Amino acid sequence: MSGPMKGVRVLEIAQFTFVPAAGAVLADWGAEVIKVEHSVTGDAQRGLVRVMGLDALVPGSTFYPIMEGPNRGKRSIGLDLTNPASQEILADLVKQSDVFLTNMLPGARIKMGIDVDQIKAINPDIIYVRGTAFGNKGPERLKGGYDSTGFWARSGAARATTWADATELTAMPTGAYGDNAGGMTIAGGVAAALYKRATTGEASVVDVSLLSVGAWSTSFGSNLAMLTGQAPPPPSMPVPGTPGNPLTGAYRTKDGKFIMLTMLQPGAYWPGFCDVFNKPEWKTDERFADAMTIVANGYEGRQLVAELFGSMNRDEVTALLSQQEGQWAIVADFWDIAQDESLRANGLVAKVTDAEGVERELIASPVLFDEENPTLTRAPQFAEHTDEILTELGIDFEKQIELKIAGAVT
Repeated sequence: MSGPMKGVRVLEIAQFTFVPAAGAVLADWGAEVIKVEHSVTGDAQRGLVRVMGLDALVPGSTFYPIMEGPNRGKRSIGLDLTNPASQEILADLVKQSDVFLTNMLPGARIKMGIDVDQIKAINPDIIYVRGTAFGNKGPERLKGGYDSTGFWARSGAARATTWADATELTAMPTGAYGDNAGGMTIAGGVAAALYKRATTGEASVVDVSLLSVGAWSTSFGSNLAMLTGQAPPPPSMPVPGTPGNPLTGAYRTKDGKFIMLTMLQPGAYWPGFCDVFNKPEWKTDERFADAMTIVANGYEGRQLVAELFGSMNRDEVTALLSQQEGQWAIVADFWDIAQDESLRANGLVAKVTDAEGVERELIASPVLFDEENPTLTRAPQFAEHTDEILTELGIDFEKQIELKIAGAVT
């Protein structure tokens, strides 16, 4: 798949996941992405060897998912942008690029020669993208952050998923949870900016913050708060006896899994539910005669469904649920996601060959074009393409040696 971004050149000076994830999405869509890493230390994320309690790599392999996910499809060049000898290379890269991506802090941007005015002075037609923690304006514009702070903590998501009387805050469900959402948001902003440039000739400066992505993700709750003048109360542990629709909510199965039911019209779905689970007595029970009585007797209904599901394994429950109308889903763990038949049918668990020639798999970015499955290539090794890129810029071998001796390039 060539992708709709074929012919677009992206220069990325960023690290960790938030902005690099945008570069990965653009690469998935066909853009040529060059990643600039510090000539000695590289992307700081390369140093993370344990994530979520697990080793982030396997012995004997350079396939490193924490780097592969947000960096697949790119080429890497090692430059020390604080070294004056590297600035001519930077200028050549900027001149040949359509999009510039960065998440460096303002002071570092100026020191490296990559702030907006500095880049626009070299190429006024480039689309300049800043990914920040809390925005480019306001009292926190100089403050750094990660998705655990800018997205999870500040968006209301952490508080809204923590029980009212809990003594510990609910943690993010996985690493880079907000970073990947932010990367996808940036990619959409880049697409819009490219369209604007194509139709008006104007090259935008695009700003996306982790805080803004988080606030957008949880905006239903914040919009409600602004309407009522107060925050909705945090969730409380379910109280026995609370009425409700027994065909909504999560139920635990005998093998310790969960099933989420979201059949919002209990009157319409209760008879079919009773049929597939061979419960004719529930179907004729006066407590569940229609939607009103089902909800009014919701606690009794929940007890019945909980006991039913608790007596069966997840596969047994899902086999029966598949025979009726109504919305439900397994509550997936990360292995379930990796094996998800719908993701795989749509090519969204994509194959990629690592540096050792071993076929691996990664979750693809979620947008498909023309019903074609995405084609992924691996992330670059640190500064892997330095010589190749310098040669493309017209820098001969002798000059490359001089630059390396000067410490300007890897």
